[in-house]
Amino acid sequence: MNQRYRITRSLQVNDSSEAVISLEECKQYFASKSDFSYTSVFTITGATTMSIEGDFFMWSYGDTQIPFRHYQGDIYVSGKNEAVIPRMTEVASDLRADIVGE
Repeated sequence: MNQRYRITRSLQVNDSSEAVISLEECKQYFASKSDFSYTSVFTITGATTMSIEGDFFMWSYGDTQIPFRHYQGDIYVSGKNEAVIPRMTEVASDLRADIVGE
């Protein structure tokens, strides 16, 4: 089963304006990481090819590209590849956010 995770500040009730992880904050943060790149279209190739528009920060892990997607103030990432777990934890910590399994 493929687990999906959400990096969010919505569980923090201090200040609602800080509960959102903004796209600009993500762009600044991920730009400082040499193993991430930004793309506005994520393309999946298999039996067919599908392209998804959005805000994706692609993590390069060996020969694999793993998308961290910014969507409505949160960041979503698949846990299909277990190597993503420590990287996701680092990102959440740096952004002062929590991780929720979905």
